[in-house]
Amino acid sequence: MREIDEVAGCPVTQDRAGETRWWPHRLNLKVLDGPSTTRSPYGPTSSYDEALATLDVEALRRDLIEVMTSSQPWWPADFGHYGPLFIRMAWHSAGTYRIADGRGGASRGAQRFAPLNSWPDNANLDKARRLLWPIKQRYGRRISWADLIVFAGNVALEAMGLPTIGFAFGREDIFEPPVDTDWGPEAEWLGDTRHDERGELVGPFGAVQMGLIYVNPEGPGGHPDPLAAARDIRETFRRMAMDDVETVALIVGGHTFGKFHGAVPSSYVGPEPEGAPLEQQGLGWRNSFGTGVGPDTYTGGPEGVWTPTPTQWDGSFLEQLFAYDWELTRSPAGAYQWTPTNPEAANTVPDAHDPSTRHRPTMLTTDIALREDPTFRPIALRFRDHPDELATAFARAWFKLIHRDLGPRSRYRGPLVPSTTFAWQDPVPEAGPERLDEGCVLELKAALRESGLSVAELVVTAWASASTFRATDRRGGANGGRLRLLPQRAWPVNDPARLAAILAVLEAIKGRFDEQHLPRARVSMADLIVLGGVVGIEDALARAGRSRSVPFVPGRTDADQESTVVENFAVLEPRADAFRNWWRAGETVPLEQLLIERSSLLGLSVREMVVLLLGMRALGVAAAGGALGVLTDRPGVLTADVARNLLDMGVVWQPIDGEPFVYEGRDRSTGERRWRASSVDLVLGANAELRAIVEVYASDDGEDLFIDDFIAAWDKVMMADRFELS
Repeated sequence: MREIDEVAGCPVTQDRAGETRWWPHRLNLKVLDGPSTTRSPYGPTSSYDEALATLDVEALRRDLIEVMTSSQPWWPADFGHYGPLFIRMAWHSAGTYRIADGRGGASRGAQRFAPLNSWPDNANLDKARRLLWPIKQRYGRRISWADLIVFAGNVALEAMGLPTIGFAFGREDIFEPPVDTDWGPEAEWLGDTRHDERGELVGPFGAVQMGLIYVNPEGPGGHPDPLAAARDIRETFRRMAMDDVETVALIVGGHTFGKFHGAVPSSYVGPEPEGAPLEQQGLGWRNSFGTGVGPDTYTGGPEGVWTPTPTQWDGSFLEQLFAYDWELTRSPAGAYQWTPTNPEAANTVPDAHDPSTRHRPTMLTTDIALREDPTFRPIALRFRDHPDELATAFARAWFKLIHRDLGPRSRYRGPLVPSTTFAWQDPVPEAGPERLDEGCVLELKAALRESGLSVAELVVTAWASASTFRATDRRGGANGGRLRLLPQRAWPVNDPARLAAILAVLEAIKGRFDEQHLPRARVSMADLIVLGGVVGIEDALARAGRSRSVPFVPGRTDADQESTVVENFAVLEPRADAFRNWWRAGETVPLEQLLIERSSLLGLSVREMVVLLLGMRALGVAAAGGALGVLTDRPGVLTADVARNLLDMGVVWQPIDGEPFVYEGRDRSTGERRWRASSVDLVLGANAELRAIVEVYASDDGEDLFIDDFIAAWDKVMMADRFELS
């Protein structure tokens, strides 16, 4: 069990043979390892794209419909149809996505592993995945679990009458639990230590309690307060990239189908899958009451049916919600829920397993919230009176829900991809016929060298553009050139005044080049910014007496402000960037922890993180053009000097009073101050694992390896968002 730093909101320690017991603040470098390439039985050279290209999508659709309409005695289908169960499975797979760090979501198939497979909110979804196993077995590598789980939900919607707007395949499976995601600091299910003293949800978390996807259906903390539930709903859905209209549409659409289960007390229910005995073979929540299934099912506590037509898309959920007066009651399991007082509501909804029995409808506290909240209510009424608008809004919100973490459209695969482009996909224009050939690149390099911009200015601008990339949800990056646009050009980390001056020089170079070469060739600002970094590094190598070429692949295009939703990109703003030795004023989280978090989001390995940090310092990159961490007498010359000086035993380091995270290094003999550095610089020498890498680069025979590794790591960051080339 790894421990989580509650303040940082990111995994920082790892229990390795009890080490966290002795050193609880030790950095967890394992989060930078990524999914193990040795875990996949398909091997590192296997291509999911190639296997997916052979998939018969229509045959898969037919097989899914057959499965969802064939009730199995070991887990009888409510109303004879597994469609609602498959929708819940897909929703809960995708619904873990959160905008704060891009983690969660459906794109890795993580619902199969702990802790997600054992969350209370995912109770009995293990049965849904087992129902799909014969299909997965039949299609093998042609369909990943990650794709199959959400496609099953998409097909279920269509089978029950809701026209979806399409579907994209392309989600690759992992074969172990992700180690990079902090699901919360609580040590027990449904615990809550993620709210501050004002009751505000803190950290990157999307859900309000440990083990929930969104909110508690009974109300906050199990208290049946619809207005308080509405506040929770609004905040958690916002953290999962949904606005109020999308939120209402998703809740209404999702609760149009199926039922919820609390037919028996939870005391009859056994442990979750990860805690279940071996003989259950990965299935959890075994129910010892009656048959344990069908009418005796327990999933979450409330018990009931929302609508008269639980396997059919229609507007009956909202008709029910606004037609009756609702009173607070309790389920057989003792959970809070709401039933109508109106006599005419009796016998209006079917029983899930006995066609001769009917019931009153039931609503959750979170449903009543849509009726009571002054913002949600008019949206819900509009959808009630205009069911066609509800169908459209739900279809669009559903598509966003299950695709939000898949990345840009260039990663979408399969014949069902819709032609529509949405703002939340961060669109960039298609590349035109104007191309940069080798001669053009050489001409632009010469112009950059004559521009008067320093090595550090060229490098830091390229880094500022490309390092917005997040490997989690594949957002950000250099393509689109959005460093020129709001909000990025105004971020304090980018030193807006200095950035504006640099961009003005680059814009002038672009203008002169385009004027001379159109229509044959054109350079985008996105390409020119990255090329500037290439020139800076090549010049820094030349100053070190080395002639090396840094890779550059043109083809990026420039987005405009209209296609850049400021709110969508605001979440990419870093709270700290160790590679520039910058942190926001008042930061209290140790910078070395934020270094690991940012490196994880960039998809860097430990080695890549170390060499980039050392190289950026050698190039003279530090916040606001300063010298913090630039441990070299030759800034702007790409050597391993920083590594050597960091390990110099002739220097003694000590913290500086009144300057958090800042240290000074003094000559051990004379006491003269030699350097100033931050905690992210010093951790490279203090942490044994990081120091081991620095020692290699600082060795007399380590310079060539340092340069090779720096160029490779730099190119990885610059190319991270070029999915069209993969």
